[in-house]
Amino acid sequence: MQQINVRMIPFLVIANLITFGVFGFDKLQAKRQQWRISENALLGLSLIGIVGAASGMILFNHKTSKKSFLVKFFIVALIDVVLLYRLIRH
Repeated sequence: MQQINVRMIPFLVIANLITFGVFGFDKLQAKRQQWRISENALLGLSLIGIVGAASGMILFNHKTSKKSFLVKFFIVALIDVVLLYRLIRH
């Protein structure tokens, strides 16, 4: 079990960095009024990189005033917490 968790750390770091970058890129695209990344894609990435997503939302002030997205985001965060709890328990 310990080795599996240690092997996941680089994956999770990379996933969070990518998610953070995607949130920043989408904010830049919004400012330029160019094509955007779908909310479903952002939420999907958030499921894997929740820390990167939350950091990107805060730092780039992205999607923080859109209540429908925030509700979905908090559901994703709750799913992450449940999955983490189950992983730790087993």
